[in-house]
Amino acid sequence: MALPPGLDADLAAVLAGAPHVGLADPAKARAAMRDLVAALGEPERDHRVEVTGRTVAGGVPVRIYRPVRVTGPAPVLVYFHGGGFVTGDPENEHGRCLAFAGDGGIAVVSVDYRLAPEHPFPAGLDDCYAACAWAHAHASGFGGDPARVAVGGGSAGGALAAAVALRARDEGGPPLAFQMLLYPVLDDRMDTPSMRACTEPPLFNRTDAAHMWRHYLGGRPATPYAAPARARDLAGLPPAYVLAAEFDPLRDEALEYGRRLIGAGVPTELRHMAGVCHGFDGVASADSARRARAEQRDVLVRNLWTRQQIK
Repeated sequence: MALPPGLDADLAAVLAGAPHVGLADPAKARAAMRDLVAALGEPERDHRVEVTGRTVAGGVPVRIYRPVRVTGPAPVLVYFHGGGFVTGDPENEHGRCLAFAGDGGIAVVSVDYRLAPEHPFPAGLDDCYAACAWAHAHASGFGGDPARVAVGGGSAGGALAAAVALRARDEGGPPLAFQMLLYPVLDDRMDTPSMRACTEPPLFNRTDAAHMWRHYLGGRPATPYAAPARARDLAGLPPAYVLAAEFDPLRDEALEYGRRLIGAGVPTELRHMAGVCHGFDGVASADSARRARAEQRDVLVRNLWTRQQIK
């Protein structure tokens, strides 16, 4: 696997021998993603968190993480996994969701949305939006607070989170308190300096992005709900945290979207991390990943409640 000069040493040590999840062949990509998740390693359980699976909103599978040490209703994060719209499931994000619930006292609803190319846009977005609406309507049933519902996700999950926020604003959907966009997919036009520069692995590159959009769009033109960078007006969206990674083809579209949110008057934290690549915070053994996960948890706590409310 080709690694960019300047990549964090901890990341380089792990990724040098890790499988690359190319997206040309969905079946092979899904197998490679399972191997990658197993290789990166995540905690399987946390005594502070009750984890249950169920099907909601007429057929959308979700995994619910309830923080058992929280007294009273907890804020809710509806989380969408990454994987280029083609691969992945809640297992990708199990460790992250455990930490958000156990360390942050957040009730997390992790969504197992339908994948392309078998189910191209808008199938995955429809699942995510339906799960978000369900979480808002039924928050009290899993210890959540319907007044503090956020959306979040990484990579393709970041695109879905941004799109759910746009759609909720446009359609008068569930009132969202926050959106957390981690190295998000946002622009199908693929015409930024970082997209042109990042043509080699690790984890995700320009070739992968081209296959991703081909599978997800199914030959149809992109709308702002498929590629949120195409949205003309970002005013009225919930407060945001946007994370960009230096060695990521998606870096510049994330930075631009964050700047546009700020310009539209949306309270936004825009974070660029040097020396890291797309999906870096999934490498549990890397210090940069631990710092990023801790920052994400603290961002959620700061925006959704204070630590004094957690026992």
